[in-house]
Amino acid sequence: MDHSKALRELNIMQQTYATLFSVTNKLQMHGDQYLGQLTSRQYMILIAIAHLPEDETTLTNIATKLGTSKQSANKLIINLENKGYITTIPSKRDKRSINVKITETGKLVMLECGEKAVTLMADIFNDFSTKEVETLWSLLNKLYSFDGDELNGFEEDVNYKFDEMEGYEEAQMRALDRYILRRYRSAHDEIMEGKTTME
Repeated sequence: MDHSKALRELNIMQQTYATLFSVTNKLQMHGDQYLGQLTSRQYMILIAIAHLPEDETTLTNIATKLGTSKQSANKLIINLENKGYITTIPSKRDKRSINVKITETGKLVMLECGEKAVTLMADIFNDFSTKEVETLWSLLNKLYSFDGDELNGFEEDVNYKFDEMEGYEEAQMRALDRYILRRYRSAHDEIMEGKTTME
């Protein structure tokens, strides 16, 4: 292989690696501003717990789900427990482990932050087509698997019955309406302008 081609390729890889750090930090800062009651990292801890089977919500499994260290996950769990959003209980499977459970207060906070997260998604992916978002997700999954570990994502159903909570459906509809308005605002504006012109 030509040295100049290899050097260019390596430079692009280095720029991509550095950019991932900047993007992650920027997304986290903006997420913190949008979510309000929780930081992005705290919200993702709750999301990870909700996507694990109830008897498998150990510190190790939560950290693995988020691709972080047990120490980092533990700090966030302690903080969330102090706020009353989660509780820890002894594991039925392993007496040396604990399982983490989201409290009713934690579920309410998740619901509120979930509504705000929809707005965040619409705004940060504003300039992406659906196809581009799908491609990005696929590429990030591929990048995560560079060492042979597959990403254990969030595609499966949550183990908490949020749809049974009072006000859940209304909150979901509000969030979707807000998402549609923000995501497709240019199309919405064009329709509204067309109506105004026709009138």
